[in-house]
Amino acid sequence: MDTLGIEAFLAIIQTRSLTKAAELLHLSQSTVSYRLQGLERSLGATLVERRKGVPTISLTPFGESFVTLAERWNMLKREITLLQSTGPQVCLTIGAADSLNVYVLPPLYQIFSQQCPSVRLQICTQHTMESYESMERKEIDVAFVKMERVAPGIVVEPFYVDEMVVVRRRGEERTPADIVSPLELDCQQQIYFNWGPSYQMWHDRWWDANSPSCLQVDAAALIFSLMWDARQWAIVPQSIAKACAQKDVFVVQRLSDPPPPRVCYQLTPKTPDPVKASAIDRLNQFVQSIFPPNNTQQGR
Repeated sequence: MDTLGIEAFLAIIQTRSLTKAAELLHLSQSTVSYRLQGLERSLGATLVERRKGVPTISLTPFGESFVTLAERWNMLKREITLLQSTGPQVCLTIGAADSLNVYVLPPLYQIFSQQCPSVRLQICTQHTMESYESMERKEIDVAFVKMERVAPGIVVEPFYVDEMVVVRRRGEERTPADIVSPLELDCQQQIYFNWGPSYQMWHDRWWDANSPSCLQVDAAALIFSLMWDARQWAIVPQSIAKACAQKDVFVVQRLSDPPPPRVCYQLTPKTPDPVKASAIDRLNQFVQSIFPPNNTQQGR
């Protein structure tokens, strides 16, 4: 494979400009163009649309399809370079949902990196279904996801249960109640995040599914930056509330009739790569010590 051509192609993808790609690679524009043409010749296909007078580039359908392959090839090249410079080293690739990577898994990554320095962690943020698909294609070795599904060749086990709580901005009351009823919450003042099918069913029992909430978000971190009024509220997993809800700014309350807790799952291959099997076993030991089995039982 034309490594220099792929490097030029990825720079063009990143900058959407031959000129800026050349600046990024510290090359002349003609050199970048020459490398791109060489890659296209080796593939027997055009990757980039060439239109006079248009400052930004666009990809051909073949180019769009080739992006993922080029990124995977570049990742492989980096791993080969690392192997050449450091000698044999196990690389464990982990896929995980964004909220788990940010709010739940950092202690696991920290202790594993400290205790297993010979194993290099490569952490990818993925949607749950993307993690299942990546593991089926053997692109990742372990995954942490927010949904259980039957998948051939994959062991799916619960590893963490997150209680759902209410968060709101602190008002004038001196001692907020520890527990609040859903009946006390105005649907029009909520900042809504869809935590999954079971949460949605619970939500629809209390509030009209067709009634628009005040705000709807698709990233949990947005909840706290958009909550500027004491009347506003949101329901989040307790791990996120602990990480984001500063005590002097926000109030965290339990619900008298709470939604089902969020159960998170660990995915491992039924037949792991023999080279990585011991590293996966070691990771599993840390998972069980940080997230003990009794934590998962409450959500079953």
